[in-house]
Amino acid sequence: MTPPRLPSTKISAVVSDVDGTLMTDDKRLTPRAQQAVAKLHARGIIFTIVSSRPPRGVRMLPGPLEIKTAFGCFNGGVIAGPDLSVITAHVLPSHVARCAIDMLSARGAQSWVFAGPDWLVRDSHAPYVGLEQRTVRFRPRVVEDFGSAIDVAAKIVGVSADFELLARCEREVGAALAGQASVVRSQPYYLDITHPLADKGVALSALATLLSVPPAEIAVIGDGGNDVAMFERSGLSIAMGNARPQVQGAADFVTDTNREEGFANAIERFILGGDRSKAPAGTAGTGAGAW
Repeated sequence: MTPPRLPSTKISAVVSDVDGTLMTDDKRLTPRAQQAVAKLHARGIIFTIVSSRPPRGVRMLPGPLEIKTAFGCFNGGVIAGPDLSVITAHVLPSHVARCAIDMLSARGAQSWVFAGPDWLVRDSHAPYVGLEQRTVRFRPRVVEDFGSAIDVAAKIVGVSADFELLARCEREVGAALAGQASVVRSQPYYLDITHPLADKGVALSALATLLSVPPAEIAVIGDGGNDVAMFERSGLSIAMGNARPQVQGAADFVTDTNREEGFANAIERFILGGDRSKAPAGTAGTGAGAW
């Protein structure tokens, strides 16, 4: 029988997801979240992020959060410096990207392609394009055909307002591309398809090396299925209250939702306060947005 996991009591770095964790649903970084990160810096604890966003889509965060180290984008498909310079990058093989797009189209989901600095879509009025534009703060390039961008795609995103359809796409595309791509939803409406090494667990290991911090001394916090891989490699893991039950079950602790300052509460309670109790934090896990 596997002995129960014991969360680390020594934390030298914190790695956070962005959307649904660090940010509110309306894509705001709250003053309390900024203050919590400032308290980490004051304690000598490194703070950085791993996001499913492209590098351009996180450019507004290093300044306010005083991130002076490497961070992960595209679920770790790109490790970038605070000036957005690329340190490492993993792109999808072109035949895998084409297969993913064909399978998504056949099932009625739209596809987005992130390649180099560009975000390509076929329909600028399709569901969630406006939300993504507000999130990453740049416009997509509308194309009839993805063309040669498929050859250098860092991420394909399957998008649908039908969450059950996208869950089925996750299972079927994941099975078809097993070993060739990482296929996991970052939100109920986004299915991220990336290189197998574009995985938040792999990204955590890469950041640990760059930061010269053992993974056992890194605490992580997230809300999505794509965050579980970094939960597994960290010394301490915290799920947001708006995460799915399966994600919460994979974490050491659960905090409040991202509408209830769950990120700041987690930093103050579990990292700075050293609390290792399993008692619920406020209304953790009861948010209507849990998926």
